[in-house]
Amino acid sequence: MKERIAIINALRSPFSKAGSFLKKMSADELGAITLLELMQDTPISYDDVDEVIIGNVAQPAHAANIARVVALKAGFPNAVPAFTVHRNCASGMEAISTAALKLWSGYGRVIVAGGTESMSNIPLLFNDKMKSFFEKLSRSRTGLEKLKTLLGFKASYLSPVVGVIQGLTDPVCGLIMGLTAENLAREFKISRLDQDLFSLKSHEKAVDSESLLKEEFFSLPQPDYQDFLSKDEGPRASQSLEALQKLPPYFDRKNGTVTVGNSCPLTDGACMMVLTTESEAKKRGLTPMGYIRDFAYMGLQPSRMGLGPVYATSRLLDQTGLKMTDFDLIELNEAFAVQVLANVDAFESASFAKTYLGKEQALGKINMDRLNSQGGAIALGHPVGTTGARLVLTLLKQLRSKGHHRGLATLCIGGGQGGSMIVEVE
Repeated sequence: MKERIAIINALRSPFSKAGSFLKKMSADELGAITLLELMQDTPISYDDVDEVIIGNVAQPAHAANIARVVALKAGFPNAVPAFTVHRNCASGMEAISTAALKLWSGYGRVIVAGGTESMSNIPLLFNDKMKSFFEKLSRSRTGLEKLKTLLGFKASYLSPVVGVIQGLTDPVCGLIMGLTAENLAREFKISRLDQDLFSLKSHEKAVDSESLLKEEFFSLPQPDYQDFLSKDEGPRASQSLEALQKLPPYFDRKNGTVTVGNSCPLTDGACMMVLTTESEAKKRGLTPMGYIRDFAYMGLQPSRMGLGPVYATSRLLDQTGLKMTDFDLIELNEAFAVQVLANVDAFESASFAKTYLGKEQALGKINMDRLNSQGGAIALGHPVGTTGARLVLTLLKQLRSKGHHRGLATLCIGGGQGGSMIVEVE
């Protein structure tokens, strides 16, 4: 069995809906202030850290290798290297698992890992016609040539390519993520009502758990320090089933069931943690918050990407010999309500296990009372580069507060993958 990876400390920012409180804060600034807050509250010095690994999806043009920019802005010395990882929605988890691999192999004793994302700042892009216009204008030499080029300009050239839509559309199957969720609604026969009821419950649990969720994050100032964000913006105490039922389908306007109300919102946020091996923590006299026992990733059809958790968890159970009954709590990312409900069905389906996982028995039934017990991304939000790390932090805090031992953090990954990670506390 692999040595466990010790989580010495972990912290996230409050999560803010894209275009609101954090819209003027770039992903590198958001990551840097979160990392700085973490290091100030951790009994590990900057010089003790061997490397910084950070996940990010919509990597900003002004901060190539955003992990290095975040590390330097957070106060790390030049000698501490940093690199960025990208596994779509699991980028934050990928940062943690990459750190674990380095620690297991001896390439480092203390590593900072996490994720950061500013979905507010995913850019609008010029379309091909506008780019061609600029290219032609730049090649125009005389005043007359420039005038002719300018006279050929059309208003349609200004129609932008929306970066977030392009990024959330799979180039292989050609479907935006919401349509892959519609595929699962049809495959598993999940109704609109069931999706809306699940979404309502996510908000209710998050609102009821506000004091516990606050233990995960710090009060985040705006760049001018004129105001502070001291809670997650997403959870709505006023959410109702009636309001959710009134929302029209967003992705399949005629026959769909997936709406903005039963999907996760676009979100800004960062999450960071300090990792070492269990033996190194003991040698340094550190008391970890908890441990990572193992992790696994697995691929599937991009058009059914939402089922990634059941595929990745199947591999993880094979690796560890554990069963679903060995998990006291489960954090399964709520990209869409239907995606979570489809996974719940797939986990307990013997026919699914035999057809798609090559197993004779179902993986096991998920106790809904122990699934996302403080709400999930439908209420909290899903900053795509950060969520994989946030799931681990939330699970860790819940295990400790409820006196449990072991939990599963898992999520689907755009492009047709799933990631799963086992978190333990003493």
